[in-house]
Amino acid sequence: VQLVESGGGLVQPGGSLRLSCAASGFTFSWFNMKWYRQAPGKDRELVAFISNGGSTTTYADSVKGRFTISRDNAKNTMSLQMNSLKPEDTAVYYCNAVRVIGQVYEYWGQGIQVTVSS
Repeated sequence: VQLVESGGGLVQPGGSLRLSCAASGFTFSWFNMKWYRQAPGKDRELVAFISNGGSTTTYADSVKGRFTISRDNAKNTMSLQMNSLKPEDTAVYYCNAVRVIGQVYEYWGQGIQVTVSS
């Protein structure tokens, strides 16, 4: 099982980045997907959620209206389009896959750094 994030980096305030998560080793379309982030000295925070079929999405209040989560089950990928980035969006972003069916199946990516700074 692998979740591999890409697309992070350094961007100026007000800029945009698109994170991607490539999944392999499991049936991607069975799993709900999430993006989390963790800033230095802070707890890991749920940023966005998308249901296994893509019909339901939710966002943290802090990113609502600026971030968009999406997935392509044919390509086993998930994305997070981040617009109007702020310095407080600086964090390591993690891709997460979860399925609850009798027991919890959960996988994590290794994380990718996003830095918003001028």
